[in-house]
Amino acid sequence: MILISKHIVPKGFIGITLFPFIFLKNSRFKEHKVLINHEKIHLKQQLELLVFFFYVFYILEWFIKLLKYKSSYIAYKNISFEREAYEHEKNLNYIKNRTFWAFLNYL
Repeated sequence: MILISKHIVPKGFIGITLFPFIFLKNSRFKEHKVLINHEKIHLKQQLELLVFFFYVFYILEWFIKLLKYKSSYIAYKNISFEREAYEHEKNLNYIKNRTFWAFLNYL
């Protein structure tokens, strides 16, 4: 389900996925197929890790990358979940063909 909330989406971003919802900063982004696909990839990742473990792994990986890169944004861009989503966001059929725990290929 896609919801609109400029207060939930962090500054500098236009969307965020918090299972089972995709939050967008503005309703005009509902038609942005690449963005929605990116967020749907995150929904799949979250399901695979039973939601809770996704967030634990995401935060832990971000913190490790932050120590490595000394930049919050670069750390974010290098999280395995984000790398997978960004690499495949333009492939609107990716989720149909995606293998289980595919994010592990991006560690």
